[in-house]
Amino acid sequence: MSENSYTISQLASEFSITTRTIRFYEEKGLLQPQRKGQQRLYSGADRVRLTLILRGKRIGMSLQESQDIIAMYDPEHGNREQLQQLLGQVEHRKLQLQEQLQDLQHMLAEMDDIQDRCQQALTRALEEEPQL
Repeated sequence: MSENSYTISQLASEFSITTRTIRFYEEKGLLQPQRKGQQRLYSGADRVRLTLILRGKRIGMSLQESQDIIAMYDPEHGNREQLQQLLGQVEHRKLQLQEQLQDLQHMLAEMDDIQDRCQQALTRALEEEPQL
């Protein structure tokens, strides 16, 4: 094993994912390990692709969206198209999250109102209870 190659177990441990997850990405053509007998050896480029896939997943990108952006890698031209596409994806996802945050804030405010009304009704009911 060379210095820039990784076993499936090493990558799984490093990224806190299962070997099954890595094999899934391999089946989708996102990772292309070399075979040494039964052992899979992943390159530094595979490791970078895995990093990007997992980062995309954390920000809500689909696997296809991550795959499309990774496929745009073009260092000869400064990766402009790739970076522009990624910026567009990030901006779109941020807008979605901001809308979800507003919805959650509205829901929380509604729940606070319901909670206040229930508490007031409960207080009134206790005050109206006959005292023994």
